[in-house]
Amino acid sequence: MKPTAHLYARLVQLASIAAAAAVLTACAADATHSQQPAPVTTPAKPAPIPAANPQSAAPQANAAQMLPQYLWSLTQVTGPDGQPLDGWLIPGKDAPLMRFENGLVGVRNLCNLVNASYSTNLDRIEIARPVSTMRACIEEGKMLQERKVLLQLPLAQSYEVFPAGNDMPSRMLLTFSDGVRWELTGSPTPQTRFGSEGRRMFLEVAPEKVDCNNPLMRKAKCLRVRDITFDAKGIKRAAGEWRILQGSIEGYNFEPGIRNVLRVDRYSLAKDGAQPADAPSHVYVLDMIVESERVR
Repeated sequence: MKPTAHLYARLVQLASIAAAAAVLTACAADATHSQQPAPVTTPAKPAPIPAANPQSAAPQANAAQMLPQYLWSLTQVTGPDGQPLDGWLIPGKDAPLMRFENGLVGVRNLCNLVNASYSTNLDRIEIARPVSTMRACIEEGKMLQERKVLLQLPLAQSYEVFPAGNDMPSRMLLTFSDGVRWELTGSPTPQTRFGSEGRRMFLEVAPEKVDCNNPLMRKAKCLRVRDITFDAKGIKRAAGEWRILQGSIEGYNFEPGIRNVLRVDRYSLAKDGAQPADAPSHVYVLDMIVESERVR
C-alpha cells in the first residue's frame, strides 16, 4: 500500500505544479497583452462641404443642365490651403462673369472678351485653352486679372452646383488641378428669365437722348436707335431709320456724347400671346459693344 500511497501523493503534487504553471502562463499572457499599445484608428476624412452654403449639391445630371441657365459671377478665390487669394477681384469693378452656352464658356468684365470650349462628364469639367480679343487695357490691375483668368481656365478639373434655396442664390464651386478653387454666384440668364431664346441684332445708339412720351415719367428722355446690318465678314451693309426706344437696354450705361453700336438680344414681353399695356413690348439685353465713338 505504501508505494501506491506514495505514487498518489506524487500525482497530486504534479497536478498542483501543472495548475500553478497554467496560472502563471495566463498571467504572463495578460501582462503581455496589457503592455501592447491599443490599435490606432484613423478617422475617415469627411467630404469637403462649402461652409458658406449648407445646401446639398445638385445631382451631376442636373448640374450640367444648370450651367447654361445662369450667369456665374466670381465671388471668391481660395488657394490649396483654403485661404483667400488676392488679385482676382478688383474693388469698385465688376467681377469676372462666366456664361456657359452651346459648348462654349465666355468670361466677361475683363479687358477683353474671353471664350473657350468646354465639356463635362459627371463632376468633371474640361476647359480648352481660351482665346480673346486683342484690346489693350489701361489699368494694370485689370490686365493682371485677365492674365490670371487666361492661365487658370485650362486647369479646370471638377465642379459642383448648389441650387438656390433658403434665401440663398445658386452657387458653383469650380476646382482646378493646382488646388485653386473659384466660388461663383449664379443669376438667371435672360433666356431663363424670359422663357425664350432672344433675337440677336445690332443697334446703333445716338450720342444724345431725345424727348419722349412716358406715362410714368414727366419730361422723359429716351434713347434714339436704329438697326444695323452686317454681312458675314463683319462689314456694315445697311442702317435702318432712327426711332425712339421705349425703355432701356439691360447692361448698357449710356454716356452723353458717345455713339455706340451694340450687339443685343431682344426678348418678347408678351404673355400668352398678349402684349403688355402701356409698357414696352420687348426688352433688350446688351451682349457686347461693337463700336464706340465720341461725337463733338
